[in-house]
Amino acid sequence: MPRHPPRTGPRDHPAPAGRRVAAAATAALLATGAVVGVPAAGAARYAAAGLGAVAAAVRALGIPGTAWSGDPATGQLVVTADARVRPDQLARLRAGTARFGGAVRIERAAGVLAPVPTGGGAVYGAGYRCSFGFGVRRGGARYFLTAGHCGRAARTWYADAERTVRIGTTAAWAYPGHDYALVRAEGPARQAPRTTVDGRVVVRAGEPRVGERVARAGSSSGVRWGTVTALDVSVDYGDGDVVTGLIQTDVCAEPGDSGGPLVAGDTALGLTSGGNGDCATGGTTYYQPVTAALARYGVSLD
Repeated sequence: MPRHPPRTGPRDHPAPAGRRVAAAATAALLATGAVVGVPAAGAARYAAAGLGAVAAAVRALGIPGTAWSGDPATGQLVVTADARVRPDQLARLRAGTARFGGAVRIERAAGVLAPVPTGGGAVYGAGYRCSFGFGVRRGGARYFLTAGHCGRAARTWYADAERTVRIGTTAAWAYPGHDYALVRAEGPARQAPRTTVDGRVVVRAGEPRVGERVARAGSSSGVRWGTVTALDVSVDYGDGDVVTGLIQTDVCAEPGDSGGPLVAGDTALGLTSGGNGDCATGGTTYYQPVTAALARYGVSLD
C-alpha cells in the first residue's frame, strides 16, 4: 500500500485567519449604537458619542488581544486589552479613542485572549499544528481527543501559534497500531463548549457504515463532506508505522487536519489519521474509530 503521510501540520502552515477574540457578546447591540438597560443618566451622558461609532473605531485599530462591549451600568464602551497588548499598542488604542472622551473605558486583563478550539479547531504543540477532535470527560475531569501521532509529537498543547495560551497536556497516546491521544484540558479548554461540527452538536458516538454520508472538520481545510468507502483498513505510513482498523473515506484532508473529528450528523465516528491528496485535487483519508479511543481511556463524550 502506498505511503499516506499523517496529517500533522508544521507550524509554518498557519491556521486560517480571523480567529482572534475581538468580538463582544453585544455585537448586534453595538451595531445600532444602542445600549439596553442603561440608566437614564448614563444613556444621556454618552448618547451623543454613539457607541456603534466607538466600537467601529476600536475594531478599525486592529489590535490583537482586545475585546469590547457595552457596560449597562455606565453606558460606556469597555475595551479590555490582554497581556500581549504592548505599551505602544495601548497608547495607539488610547489615542484612537480619545475623541470619544468618557464614552470609552480601557481596562487591562491578565493572560491572553484566544479561541478555545472545538470540532476541528487548531491546537499547537512542539512546532506542530493538529486539530481538536472531541471533548470528553472522565469523572469530573475534562479532556479532548486528537490523533495519536500528534500526542506522540507533543506533550503540551496551546490554543495559539505563539504558544501563550496553554490548553492541555498529553495524558496518553497510542501510535502506531492505533492513532489516538488523550489530552487533559487546562485553562480555557476546561470550559470549552460541547463539540460542534457542521453546525451540529455531537451528542453520541457510533460505528460507521460503508456508503454513509459524513463530514470531517480540520484546522487546515475546515469542514468537508463525503462518503465512507471502506472499514477495518490497515495503512502503512512508512518507517514501520502501521495503523489498523481504520475508516476509509473519499473526503479530502490536508496537513494540520490530523486529529480532527469525523461525524455523521450528531454522531461521532472517528479522528483524522492520514491520507493522500489534498482539497484542491481530492484524495482518500483514513480515520481512527472514536469508539476505540473512548473505550481505551474510559471516557465519554462531553
